Amino acid sequence: MTETIQTAMDRLMTISAEPQDYIAGDGLLYCGSCNTPKEAFFPNGIKLFGRDRHPAECRCRQATREKQEKEERARLHYEKVQRLKLQGFTDWAMQHWTFANDHGQNPQMQLAQRYVAHWPEMREKNVGLLLWGGVGAGKSFMAGCIANALMEQEVAVCMTNFARIMNELNNAFSGRNEVVDRLCGYPLLVIDDFGMERGTEYALEQIYNIIDSRYRSRKPLIVTTNLTLTELKNPQDTAHARIYDRLLELCTPIACTGPSMRKDIGQAKLNLLKTLLA
Repeated sequence: MTETIQTAMDRLMTISAEPQDYIAGDGLLYCGSCNTPKEAFFPNGIKLFGRDRHPAECRCRQATREKQEKEERARLHYEKVQRLKLQGFTDWAMQHWTFANDHGQNPQMQLAQRYVAHWPEMREKNVGLLLWGGVGAGKSFMAGCIANALMEQEVAVCMTNFARIMNELNNAFSGRNEVVDRLCGYPLLVIDDFGMERGTEYALEQIYNIIDSRYRSRKPLIVTTNLTLTELKNPQDTAHARIYDRLLELCTPIACTGPSMRKDIGQAKLNLLKTLLA
């Protein structure tokens, strides 16, 4: 047993010497490249298994190790972010809804950037957003920018809509509670195009359950809708009133008044076509 331990210690204490390495005046082995020691004495003249010294990192070896560790951290971060985006987005195109791809015409985008910058506080105080405005005003894009930026910080976000949620509820083999629990498990949930789903009694009840469960979980919710703030504050019936009241209690209304992104994209395509056909 002693021989096995001795063999293991010998292996651990062995220093790989390169041809350019040398022994300095202090008796230690030095790296011939960076001229810093590759070994060090045990303190206070202590000897371990008959040895008075142990391996040490020279500067160039340390630099190589730190570079490799940095590259490994970057690789693991990239892989985690890609997993979060794959799991959190229902459409691959959402991965390109980023602040870097913003055209700069939405005056509310600064609010989105500040929301991300102060995310720990937003999370702690359960601050949600209700992005409302006309079609093409950039509400979904703005919500996607927030989601992407937080995922880049390794925060799990789910961006979906009630139509997809209803499909999940209807197809849930293990029970609807599991679907609700999963949605409430995300630090941030983004529900896109609220108000576009079918307003059946069953659907309205499920919508309320999702929003109420999110409220009780004390985790932020971001919702985009084409409904006006007036419509949200003046619901058509009791079923909608329950939903809208809970939504307005959970989310801070933000009016999106920028120019239509869809019209801009359509015009850009038309201009390209005219150029090609000229």
